[in-house]
Amino acid sequence: MKVRTDERKRSEPWPGATVEFVATSAAPSIRVARIGAGEPLLLINGLGANLEMWQPLVRELAGRHELIAFDLPGTGRSDRPRWPLRMPQLARLVAELLDELGYEQLDVLGYSLGGIVAQELARREPGRIDRLVLCATTPGLPSVPPDPIVTTLMLTPARYWNRQLAELILPIIAGGRTARDPRVLRAGLEKRLVQPPTALGYLYQLYALSGWSSHPWLHRIPHESLVLHGDRDPVVPLVNGRYLAEAIPGGRLHVISGAGHLFLLDDPGSVVPVLTSFLAA
Repeated sequence: MKVRTDERKRSEPWPGATVEFVATSAAPSIRVARIGAGEPLLLINGLGANLEMWQPLVRELAGRHELIAFDLPGTGRSDRPRWPLRMPQLARLVAELLDELGYEQLDVLGYSLGGIVAQELARREPGRIDRLVLCATTPGLPSVPPDPIVTTLMLTPARYWNRQLAELILPIIAGGRTARDPRVLRAGLEKRLVQPPTALGYLYQLYALSGWSSHPWLHRIPHESLVLHGDRDPVVPLVNGRYLAEAIPGGRLHVISGAGHLFLLDDPGSVVPVLTSFLAA
């Protein structure tokens, strides 16, 4: 359903975006934003993240693609799901959104947790996807885990709620430009703090990914797949990206030198040429 004009303005995550709130069977209202023109590209965000955080990548891509993104249930301005969802149910929710929005097939980019959702969508709804992009993500259990300190910090959504805590936590878990450049850190904080996840919504996301694995069926993913990974990612060590690219028959790996976990947000220019070339092929 379309939102009222005043509600749309209040909900607009990027200048010029079209905003809708879509009802689904698992969550009463999911915030969806669309912008740009060209071949459609669905963006699926990471753990606790909101639509506002996509803005640096949107600026780079909106002139080349129609970008579709949404707040996962319990984050941003999307309602918390009626019950805790497992990963197959999250993938089903994405398929339901695409039905409501009128997309039969499109390219899909999944980032971190969103990359896990994208893998599950590729498994369960292969006809929905043309090309698949997996960024800073993992095949699930078993995989090479982060440092225990990073794991502990990822279990709390405090970095979305409190500026002082975010300034301490983000450089540790993000690495890359976010850790090196205070200006990039501050710019990211402005978007991160504006629409924080609820505590229960964040917990539901952790529940969705717990115990999940794509190892048994990665070799059956039929799509041409680009795996983007930073070589300084504290959350998902690079070896996991290498495995994804090798296990998917149509997979290829592009490693971003010096990049951390948030390269799509803190340095999107470093990957846009290879990303757009892949999507145009």
